[in-house]
Amino acid sequence: MFFKSYLRFYFSFNKELRKSIKNIFGFYPENIFIYKLALRHKSATLKQKGGLKINNERLEYLGDAVLGLVVADYLFKRFPFKNEGFLTEMRSKIVNRATLNKLSNKLGLKNYMHIGNSEQYHSRSAGGDAFEALVGAIYLDKGYNFTKNTLIRYILNLHYDIEQLQIEEISYKSKMIEWAQKEKHRLEFVMQEEKEAKGKSRYVVTTVIDNQHLAKAYDYTIKGAENLSAEKAWAKLTKLE
Repeated sequence: MFFKSYLRFYFSFNKELRKSIKNIFGFYPENIFIYKLALRHKSATLKQKGGLKINNERLEYLGDAVLGLVVADYLFKRFPFKNEGFLTEMRSKIVNRATLNKLSNKLGLKNYMHIGNSEQYHSRSAGGDAFEALVGAIYLDKGYNFTKNTLIRYILNLHYDIEQLQIEEISYKSKMIEWAQKEKHRLEFVMQEEKEAKGKSRYVVTTVIDNQHLAKAYDYTIKGAENLSAEKAWAKLTKLE
């Protein structure tokens, strides 16, 4: 009885997942197991004999590279007269972790994700990671050209307002958070002091990475001070790279 119930659940889940992928990306997957792997967060890792770990981290790595290339290609052709700095910033706005997390929520991916600890979904970038892993799965299942056309038609054209993105200011705090998550660093924005200046409070915030103070800035709001400090820290990091 248990085995029959398990089989019904197993095949109904596969059928539901296939239908959801069709609704989101416009096609039915051929190898459903790659897509199921893409939705298995590292907190729900399956360990095999020999130490092999089954989760979506490798697919996330692949999908990150494919997504970056697709977006770069798309922007390069859409904005033929814009310089490298504009293209780089636009790509960052599209693929940064905060944006991908929001996209994942909008697409309803959390309904199909395997997560070991529900709190980790809210405190980390599991949703954005899963979306990138799905991109990697599409690439393996269908190839690059199919993946590129699918992402442009069903993701970039439907879920992004490219004109609005051009006038939005980039959040360096978000860039720093994304970098820290990717590179496995501990990042903190520490408010060191609050001063009165001309009747207004002035906040001083330091960006701290792995207990090392990287940059300091002040502003008349905590949010502003954090972003200015993050911008200085980002400038230092990109020079180091």
